[in-house]
Amino acid sequence: MKIRGQRECKDCGTRWAYYETGNVECPSCGSVRSIGVEEERTLHTASPRTLDLTPARDALADDEPLRRVAEAAAEITQEFTRGYGFIDAGELQPLSDRYLAAMELRHAGSDLARRRAIDEAEEYYLLSLLQGDVGERPAPDEVPDSLQEARGLAYATAVDEYRSDVRRYLDEHPDPAVDDVLGPLDTHLRRTRALDGAVPPSDSETLVTAVRDLRRYLAEDEETALATATDRLEGLA
Repeated sequence: MKIRGQRECKDCGTRWAYYETGNVECPSCGSVRSIGVEEERTLHTASPRTLDLTPARDALADDEPLRRVAEAAAEITQEFTRGYGFIDAGELQPLSDRYLAAMELRHAGSDLARRRAIDEAEEYYLLSLLQGDVGERPAPDEVPDSLQEARGLAYATAVDEYRSDVRRYLDEHPDPAVDDVLGPLDTHLRRTRALDGAVPPSDSETLVTAVRDLRRYLAEDEETALATATDRLEGLA
């Protein structure tokens, strides 16, 4: 959506940045009566949010069944990733490792929560996602075979959400050359979903790297990044 990010409270006169709070409620008096004080509206889809995995980690510490731990992690990360945006005050942000790790924990946790038994490799992988720094992602060759579909769907979902914001950004900053990346990207996303995520983790990683290249081209004017993204996607054909 396009908003006037700087707000002024009609009741007490306090000014604040909606971009930082994501809330139209005045931080000083709590009033919801405010006006935008900028002349132009700015494209903005991001919202302040934190990822707190403490409840799932506490369940693990309390020796709850791993299925319950996985279910708790999936619920937390589903809330974190729902409605997540990548355009902050008109600026296209990177597709972060934190978001990707959260999306994978959402899918892998949901998958494991439905299983009667969780084997040792799956348990280790769940714990690596849950206990490590959420901003760090396991490498493609560390994904157990039984969870490759979860990663494939997680990354396809994340990249698809990011692609949607890229298209919103392009509505403000048209660039026909980007179609050389978005077209093949859409094709690979459809293929991944059609296969229920059953693609090599290295292929999923390529999709992530390609949209990061695309963002560098759009937001940082790296001309070679567009060609690099195109080459990556062609390598998947």
